[in-house]
Amino acid sequence: MRIEQNYSLEKHNTFHVPAKTRWFMEYDTEEELGRILRDEYFQECLSVHIGSGSNLLFINDFNGIIVHSRIKGITMAEETDERVTLRVGAAETWDDVVAYAVSRGWGGIENLSLIPGETGAAAAQNIGAYGVEIKDVIETVEAYNQLTLEKRVFTAGECEYGYRSSYFKNEHNDPHIITHVTLRLSKKPRLSLGYGNLREELEANHPEPTVADVREAVIAIRRRKLPDPEKLGNAGSFFLNPVIPAERFEELKAHYPEIPSYPAADGKVKIPAGWLVERCGFKGKKEGHVGVYERQALVLVNLGDARGHEIALFAESIREAVRQRFGIELMPEVKYIG
Repeated sequence: MRIEQNYSLEKHNTFHVPAKTRWFMEYDTEEELGRILRDEYFQECLSVHIGSGSNLLFINDFNGIIVHSRIKGITMAEETDERVTLRVGAAETWDDVVAYAVSRGWGGIENLSLIPGETGAAAAQNIGAYGVEIKDVIETVEAYNQLTLEKRVFTAGECEYGYRSSYFKNEHNDPHIITHVTLRLSKKPRLSLGYGNLREELEANHPEPTVADVREAVIAIRRRKLPDPEKLGNAGSFFLNPVIPAERFEELKAHYPEIPSYPAADGKVKIPAGWLVERCGFKGKKEGHVGVYERQALVLVNLGDARGHEIALFAESIREAVRQRFGIELMPEVKYIG
């Protein structure tokens, strides 16, 4: 176990904002996590559990305890002629898990290649890309209730997955810390190629693509569209794609015939948030040390020395512009802390 005081969080958030936390605690096992959760001082303090910080924005210094897992490992839980089940430690880098599966020809998560973050956070967030979400392959999620200290194994159904949402993100539920995720992968994969320009990327060189070809194509697309957070601080997509009633979409389409859309649950319509932001003139716009990436309007970037509150204020100016022009409320996908 590792405990630090007045600890810099700059390496624990992909925006690279120079926030600090009063205490930082890192554990290697479930037993160490249990010791942290049972500690009386810990129970009295404000605390937040983080992954690699790829979906966070520290607004200011954090006057509490930041907790981080180092529980790793990828083990075979079950294997049949058609599928494999992997139990993955929450601290495993998600893209390493994808690479591990694809190198063995196992399908189901190749479309989720190069998404930053750790596996536990991926399961809590229900990450998705190119028509696939992690909920599609989750078998179980193991987590500890921070209030009762009890361990629970959630089935996929009990995780209550929705678009970028889950039981673990619902503030009305007891807070839980994920320790392991079990994934169900296929030895005879059915590729999902119908979303965005993925099929176009593959058709030129891979008429009969494999999971490895799909991973390669997804990585190529993402690298063209998205900045490397190691070189330019960002947290990927900053806003959720709004989901609106079909009748409201028809009203918008009458004014903006070119507006793109995708079907959503309950007959609703999903609109790309990046399109809305771009139409409001923010693509490539800069304000102080904050900007919108010139290749993807959904990505806010730290141009060098931005503080968390500066990024949040810039994001709010974008939200207000979209609200005024389209009457749509953009919601941050990034979690604000501090």
